[in-house]
Amino acid sequence: MRDETLRAAWLALLGALFVCAQPVERMAHPYVRATGDATVTAQPDRARLSIGVVTQAARAEDAASQNAAKSEALLAALRHSLGAGANIRTSGYALSPNVTYPREGGQPVVKSYTASNTVEITTDDLANVGKVIDVGTAAGANNVRGLEFLLKDEGPVRARALAEAARKARASADAIAAALGLKVVRVLSAEEGEPQVIRPMPMMAMAGPAQPTPVEAGNIQVQATVTVTLEVAP
Repeated sequence: MRDETLRAAWLALLGALFVCAQPVERMAHPYVRATGDATVTAQPDRARLSIGVVTQAARAEDAASQNAAKSEALLAALRHSLGAGANIRTSGYALSPNVTYPREGGQPVVKSYTASNTVEITTDDLANVGKVIDVGTAAGANNVRGLEFLLKDEGPVRARALAEAARKARASADAIAAALGLKVVRVLSAEEGEPQVIRPMPMMAMAGPAQPTPVEAGNIQVQATVTVTLEVAP
């Protein structure tokens, strides 16, 4: 029993010494820390948009039936325009009642039903995005939304932004150390901040007679932040 008590006391003493030693250890390795930010601009090479059909009828089955016929016509037109290998998928379907509430109170009344079917198109042919919109609306689509421009592979652009941010962070840390008369010993750590991808807001204008809807893609900005910690010595 006495041996166990002595052993517990010895372990507690070692733990206390370890905790007390931490600030001393940190003080033995002074450091400077700096953060660098970088933004790399790239042209998008992929577009994604949503085109849908919304129908309304007094009965649910009529709204659904009309929507199915118009949606099938829309899909056929898109496949014909984009080719057999087109990347088209259904992204949403809904059938819901349109309800009114009497001013004098009482039970709500279902006036009609609305059915909506939305398909998502992904294409790498950015020059024909306006044409896809026109083909869809000509085939009966009455809900065009969600147009965005993307990069097929953000990896290389993000790597460039990280490299530039790291260089800026290191240059700032070196400048701080030099101004304080300190010598850089080594890099203790490098931490990446939360990456950000700023996508352009696509610009669409009204099409003229026999002209496709003009769409301007703009540029994509990839932002990166890196924080470096350098060990320094007098």
